[in-house]
Amino acid sequence: MKKVARVLVVLMLLLGTISLTPVYASNQIISNETKSKLVEIKDKELKSIEDYKATYGDGVYGTVGYILNKIRIYSIPLTFLGIAISVIYQFVLGARHAENLYKGFNSMIVIVSLFVICQVLPLVFAIVIKGWRG
Repeated sequence: MKKVARVLVVLMLLLGTISLTPVYASNQIISNETKSKLVEIKDKELKSIEDYKATYGDGVYGTVGYILNKIRIYSIPLTFLGIAISVIYQFVLGARHAENLYKGFNSMIVIVSLFVICQVLPLVFAIVIKGWRG
């Protein structure tokens, strides 16, 4: 258990260090093609937000609907990753230590529950806003 905690602390410190270091880019490094693709992606996302605002009839509701849709999309790969880690805890580490067996099973239940919530919440939001609000 101490080894796992040490590895997690080292990974968190490494990720924290990477995320806190500033990244500098000059105009000479970024090509015009990359700039045009970034502007294209930005325009596409802004248009998508505007579509959500038009669909829900309000800026706040449209923004919340857009965010919930993004959460719905990104929850799928994160769930697979979480289930893989839980399976490792349950079957690999749990073969030697019973607490890891239960830890893996309990974390799998939590991850699947969060996945269901992330998938159902945008639907419930759309039903409540479009259905009852009119």
